[in-house]
Amino acid sequence: MKSYRKELFFHLPTRRGLVNITPQVEEALRESGIREGLVLVNAMNITASVFINDDEPGLHQDFEKWLEGLAPEKPYSQYRHNGYEDNADAHLKRTVMGREVVVAVTGGRLDFGTWEQIFYFEFDGKRDKHALIKIIGE
Repeated sequence: MKSYRKELFFHLPTRRGLVNITPQVEEALRESGIREGLVLVNAMNITASVFINDDEPGLHQDFEKWLEGLAPEKPYSQYRHNGYEDNADAHLKRTVMGREVVVAVTGGRLDFGTWEQIFYFEFDGKRDKHALIKIIGE
């Protein structure tokens, strides 16, 4: 069995933002040479998420509205965590959206269902962040 590791780096100019990272994951898979196995992609920061869904702008706006309803950014004073930083809402949003995804690799390709894409969702941007791609298989 082989393994391959690659990091993706982000610096979003806004507090929140969504990035389709499917092309970068596909490139890492090509680089790995692995034809059968699994790909793990996870956010390496506690205020960001990696998840799978449809790449449709209306849906992306729905995620933003829904998450802001669950854990509004302001007022900052509503959260006990806020003090040194004002990012309690980002921690909560990440918990809802999840930390990582695992995708099967079949024939050297990501074995997706219809419309599935991998996204990095930043909830506390304007600073350096990263995600990990780990691929295992043969």
